[in-house]
Amino acid sequence: MELNLRDQKIAIFGGAKGIGRAITESFLSEGCIVRIFDRERFTGKDHEQLTSTLGDATSKESVQAFTKENADANHLVFCIGIGSGKSGFPFWNLDPSDWHRVLEVNLIAAVNAAHSFAPLMAERGAGSMTFLTSVAGQIGSQTDPPYSAAKAGLINFVQCAAKDLGPHGVRVNAISPGMVQTDLNQSVWAAGQKQLPDSEKQDYTTWAEEKIRKISPLGRWQQAEEIAAMATYLASHLARNITGQTLNIDGGQVMHS
Repeated sequence: MELNLRDQKIAIFGGAKGIGRAITESFLSEGCIVRIFDRERFTGKDHEQLTSTLGDATSKESVQAFTKENADANHLVFCIGIGSGKSGFPFWNLDPSDWHRVLEVNLIAAVNAAHSFAPLMAERGAGSMTFLTSVAGQIGSQTDPPYSAAKAGLINFVQCAAKDLGPHGVRVNAISPGMVQTDLNQSVWAAGQKQLPDSEKQDYTTWAEEKIRKISPLGRWQQAEEIAAMATYLASHLARNITGQTLNIDGGQVMHS
């Protein structure tokens, strides 16, 4: 399948680690020019098509500075996310103050990126934006209510942005991963274990395998490379009629009838 993405310029927020890193590598494999904005430096083999900027996406000023340097970006991918680091079941286990940072990073930072790049793409009449959300934003996950609510808000914002940018030829979509072995997934496990008596605690592998069997009809992990493949596809001409969608890569965890 030819995606025809060679020399396209990609701005990736959170492209240094985890799923974001897989997305970075996928675009590089297509011959794209990739610019990363992350709090951490991309480590590994140097690549002539890759540049990295350190920054915090919750800072509007930092995002605007990155945008100014990369105003010619054809596509935006936002894959930054954090959880509260606490078990949220029941939700009053958390304090309302636990919500602020989660909303700021998962939702407001995404809005910062969209606000900054949207006028440029609209003026050119072309481009795409892809935001990583979560199955938690679709099912009211009790595991971490601030994270769940932030991702639900992001899904709704994606739809608003798709409607606004559609007449300008710019597409906006969300990718919703299920169970992927990332630092964030492990933090969910760790937070839950803190509340359990020693007799009920499980190691990460056992906990994850049991959860996957319960929630996923396919009964297997999702891989970062699978999310990356979808992100790359959504930037291509083959996805020219896809906008305002939340595409679940979750082994069948979330099904809407």
